[in-house]
Amino acid sequence: MAGTQAKFPIDMSKLQKLTLDPSKPQLTSEQKAALKNNIQIMRDAIVLFTATGAARGVSGHTGGAYDTVPEVALLLSIFNHSDQYVPVLFDEAGHRVATQYLLSAMEGHLPYEHLLHYREANSKLPGHPELGLTPGVKFSSGRLGHVWPWVNGIALANRDKTVFVLGSDGSQQEGNDAEAARLAVAQNLNVKLVIDDNDVTIAGHPSEYLKGYDLTKTLSGHGLKVITVQGEDIDALWAGLCEVIAHNGPAAVVCKRKMAPGVADIEGSSHGHDVIPVKSALKYFASRGYPEETIGNILNNIKPNAVPYLYIGSTKEVGANRVVFGEAVNMVLDKLSKEEAAKKVMVIDSDLEGSTGLKVIHQKHPEVFIPSGIMERGNFSAAAGFGFDKDKFGVFSTFSAFLEMVVSEITMARLNFCNVLCHFSHSGVDEMADNTCHFGINSFFADNGLADTQSWLYFPADAAQMTAVVQRVFFDRGMRFIFSTRSKVPWILKEDGSRYFDENYEFVPGKDEVIAEGTDGWVVSYGDMLYRSWDAVLRVRKEGLNVGLLNKPTLNLVDEQAIRKVGSSPFVLVVESLNQKTGLGSKFGTWLLERQLTPRYGYMGTNKEGCGGLTEQIPHQGLDPQSIILKIRQLAQ
Repeated sequence: MAGTQAKFPIDMSKLQKLTLDPSKPQLTSEQKAALKNNIQIMRDAIVLFTATGAARGVSGHTGGAYDTVPEVALLLSIFNHSDQYVPVLFDEAGHRVATQYLLSAMEGHLPYEHLLHYREANSKLPGHPELGLTPGVKFSSGRLGHVWPWVNGIALANRDKTVFVLGSDGSQQEGNDAEAARLAVAQNLNVKLVIDDNDVTIAGHPSEYLKGYDLTKTLSGHGLKVITVQGEDIDALWAGLCEVIAHNGPAAVVCKRKMAPGVADIEGSSHGHDVIPVKSALKYFASRGYPEETIGNILNNIKPNAVPYLYIGSTKEVGANRVVFGEAVNMVLDKLSKEEAAKKVMVIDSDLEGSTGLKVIHQKHPEVFIPSGIMERGNFSAAAGFGFDKDKFGVFSTFSAFLEMVVSEITMARLNFCNVLCHFSHSGVDEMADNTCHFGINSFFADNGLADTQSWLYFPADAAQMTAVVQRVFFDRGMRFIFSTRSKVPWILKEDGSRYFDENYEFVPGKDEVIAEGTDGWVVSYGDMLYRSWDAVLRVRKEGLNVGLLNKPTLNLVDEQAIRKVGSSPFVLVVESLNQKTGLGSKFGTWLLERQLTPRYGYMGTNKEGCGGLTEQIPHQGLDPQSIILKIRQLAQ
């Protein structure tokens, strides 16, 4: 059997059950041998099944979970010793989910072979742990750096037990961990952190982009007892754990190590943060003495899964709007001298420059660029503060899911009339293998001012419109939000086959755009759902339903002429990939009624937890063209 049908090739039966007493800080030779055996087997397993994510094209994360295996093995042996501990390995770095899946299999909740479906759609093995979805998973990690404050509450509910948190030098950059530290110290909570300090995050090395950041000094300053050890030194790691467990109150072991120690090609690099490439995994197992055909039979026979569909109304070629954002900013900055750009514009990153389009700005216009850490709240506010001067403009970018983390800071910026251009990539759900906690679906939270203030929410439909939007609104004053998706999108075509957003196109903020006129009803859409809606509209038009399509690139403003046009028709259907409860569809019906417009009304949006995978997320939400066609037919009856 090949690929995911193969037998799990690592002999997990060789894992040895071990019980360690933390009152005895010295390991015997037998204990040490058993630990080393378990650590190697668990690391081999993590490399293997995370590499299947690379093979099937859904990405993933190998290095973080691989790193923390020594700590995990030791903590499991402590749980075997006594019931004085909450027996859950809470992890504030959810992308290290491979740890949780491996533990689920080790505890018998999953067959080991199922791990070979890592991050595959509908496998119940998404990119972050989700309580209630995966058998054996004991908690949902949510977004990076959100677990410790929550675990403080678990410690308060279990005063007679010790609670452990697996941390990282990335997750500890989040500001709510500082709040968690203060509460833990003030209440003398028995929370013990075991932190992987590998000096690697997505965009590089904290020691380079965040000078002065020192976990030992930071946590000690908050009042925790902190022991710093070399994480690959099992004796030192065990002694450190014993010491913090013996301490009455919150304490941390900071484990210094290279990312993915001993794994050729990715050791010590930001590539280790991501999924190990198949070739590197094969090299790893060859060095470990596994038969080449055994591992190759699995990894070389897993292929990316595409949902075949030939769209009409758009190009076969696709563009990455999240990358085009940065290219469009460069086009604006190119018109300024380096000195003028540095004085007028500041672009700040939150360790995601390669993912949100800022990398090209960093490369071409370093004079405006500030590399920074995983500190969305502080970084947004820094961008806003730069734009406090009416002639200066801050630029901030992160994932759309993290917009929810900066809502209060958005209010602060609005109260101070700051000039901030925000790019939130990874909007909606398309190609979101990280799954539900990374869905960027509550974008309207950014429009949280009162009726007498104005924010601007823009969601371009393709690369050409993205360029037009950025160039038009870059130097507008106030709060401007531009959204893009993780997935690439095609260029929108007119009915004659030419591109809709051509060289003559001019973006007008607040103006809706008629893609096609209609008399039997209208579909209103935007962003990544426009090309899907256009496909559905064109197909029903061929059936004789004269349905129109309206693009609404400015999400939160009413275009009076356009709404009266669509509202005077028999039906209106809003189609979007944002949250059905908070998106455009939840507002557009009210806007119609306020104007005494009463067409039959429907709206479609993201409405349930994700299924994992990539292209499978859209049909899972019922947002594929065939589902749109079905809804159109229902409203047209």
